[in-house]
Amino acid sequence: MLLGFVSRNRIILFYGLFLALMLFLLKWLELRFIIIDRAFEIYIGSIALIFTLLGIWLALKFSKPKVNTVVVEKEIYRSSASNFKVNEEELNKLGLSKRELEVLQLMAEGLSNQEIGERLFLSLSTVKTHTSRLFEKLDVKRRTQAIEKGKRLSLIP
Repeated sequence: MLLGFVSRNRIILFYGLFLALMLFLLKWLELRFIIIDRAFEIYIGSIALIFTLLGIWLALKFSKPKVNTVVVEKEIYRSSASNFKVNEEELNKLGLSKRELEVLQLMAEGLSNQEIGERLFLSLSTVKTHTSRLFEKLDVKRRTQAIEKGKRLSLIP
């Protein structure tokens, strides 16, 4: 029960202990006759310091952006790969070569450029060239967009 109270009110307890420590420090300095001539300036300075730190802490606490995670569930249509037929009309319309289509199919399998190159016996720069031309022809900017558009146009299963 005591641990629950401490964990719930730890900030209040921290500030209370901090202020008690500051009060103890100021009283000790006053007793030692260090602040007799400059007591007013030290009190004002310490209060200003406390409020400055409190203002910085509040600004950091309230200026943090609140991030909301939104999960979007989308129904997709998947046709079986056994009865899949490449849409030759779209393939000719886009002007994709057989090699670019192979690269797109391997991209859809989740392979990296290096793995695509190894599978097709191509250099990494050749795979990158095929990928960039594929992106231009499909009018996309990312691999995921290319895969989605290829599936939508029935170029890949």
